[in-house]
Amino acid sequence: MSTALRLTGDPEADELLSEDPFALMTGLLLDQQFPMEHAFAGPRKIADRMDGFSITRIAESDLDGFVELCVQPPAIHRYGASMARRVHALAGYVLEHYDGRADEIWKSGDPDGKELLRRVKALPGYGDQKARIFVALLGKQLGVTPDGWRDAAGAYGEEGSRRSIADVTGPDSLAEVRAFKKAAKAAKK
Repeated sequence: MSTALRLTGDPEADELLSEDPFALMTGLLLDQQFPMEHAFAGPRKIADRMDGFSITRIAESDLDGFVELCVQPPAIHRYGASMARRVHALAGYVLEHYDGRADEIWKSGDPDGKELLRRVKALPGYGDQKARIFVALLGKQLGVTPDGWRDAAGAYGEEGSRRSIADVTGPDSLAEVRAFKKAAKAAKK
């Protein structure tokens, strides 16, 4: 990946997300019930504590030890222990199914949008909404635009939208996404 992402407001965290597809995948996994920019900073916290970010080391680490590493203050997430288990499971899945190369999810076999969505939805911790957001993030910010990617991403793939992390390119767009989410939440009440 060569695109410079600006999701966290922390240059080092954003650099890791820009360079490591599994870090980006981990950030989105952590993006629930927690501020977006803090969720996407989680991989950097893990990297700092493990002396580097390695999918293999995460997957092969002792689960209890990895959980302990992730819950140290400041924890990687509001629900640090359960999210650490999810990160560990995600690393194991990508190691087993994609030989530890997260980007093979969108590169292997040249998938169309529908197949890409299916692959992402198969990831541990990724449901339909999270998978659609990831497909949108790949398309909007990383140039991964297989046929049908916008349809696969649903509303998250709409050009010019401000509804998810897929639309965050800096502080201003982060504020717009946050305002959209707040308005959507208020409309449900």
